[in-house]
Amino acid sequence: MTFPYRTALVTGASSGIGENFAEALAARGCDLVLVARSRDKLQALAQRLSQAHGRRVEVLAADLATLSPGAGLKKAADKLGLHIDLLINNAGFGTKGRFETLDPQREQQELLLNAGAVVDLSHSFLPGMLEAGHGAIVNLASMAAFQPLPYMAVYGASKVFVWSFTDALWAETRGRGVHVMAVCPGPVETPFFEATGAPGLRETVPNVSVVSPQLVVNEALKGLLARKRLVVPGTLSHAGSLFTRLAPRPLLARAVEKFMKP
Repeated sequence: MTFPYRTALVTGASSGIGENFAEALAARGCDLVLVARSRDKLQALAQRLSQAHGRRVEVLAADLATLSPGAGLKKAADKLGLHIDLLINNAGFGTKGRFETLDPQREQQELLLNAGAVVDLSHSFLPGMLEAGHGAIVNLASMAAFQPLPYMAVYGASKVFVWSFTDALWAETRGRGVHVMAVCPGPVETPFFEATGAPGLRETVPNVSVVSPQLVVNEALKGLLARKRLVVPGTLSHAGSLFTRLAPRPLLARAVEKFMKP
């Protein structure tokens, strides 16, 4: 089956799930715009993908944890002569600890990146997709969207927002040529754990529940082609998501609090 999208913009493309999205999309014939803060990492990835797959790969180094980052990216893409018909909102990070002990500024940056940038980039690129009658937006949420997440309260809440926002856009854009989909992975073997600033966090997660970024991306792209509304990658994560969506939230909150307690 021919991949139906020609030019993808991937945020958080310098590592982890974003890097794997870039690799998978280049292999499927997409030109790419790679976005992250680290220009050096992006340029190395762009060179490798361009040589391996013969695709055009552009780099836009940007900090998306700011107000209204989408307009600048849209202007840059237009200047490059690129029409983005696939937006992968992947960039994000988490903080861990007792809420009252965490840096308020860092928490605000977390909200700006995990939720605000998703909204703003969608505002910037969705109108062009609708005008063309073709396009897709894939938003990376998390299984954290299905339950309260004590000691990662802001991260969990940001992913609830992404899931709800994505569902709403999915409903609004149905029948208009644009598909919007949420991906809600469980634990993924990426630098995410180290970035939380909580030493040993990865060791608290059973290996059997951790999936590879390649699996997340492969299942996400299969779901996109099947025009799914929601993808929960991995058999265990999918089964767990069914339980957490049905279980009483106070029970979940207490259970997760005991597991996550520092």
